[in-house]
Amino acid sequence: MSRHFHRALGVLITLVTLRAPERDERGLSQSTENAILLAGAVTVAGAVITAVTLFVQGRMPR
Repeated sequence: MSRHFHRALGVLITLVTLRAPERDERGLSQSTENAILLAGAVTVAGAVITAVTLFVQGRMPR
């Protein structure tokens, strides 16, 4: 009886430790992160271009 109990317990422990790890669903997907970074880069580039354009136009003689 003890032998069967120990075998069953060993199988149970093995099955519990071999199950797939839980997925970490926190955070954004890679494509969403890339889209946000791209939008930020476009916004910064637009601000720089606007600032340079206004600076150059302000320095030009009328």
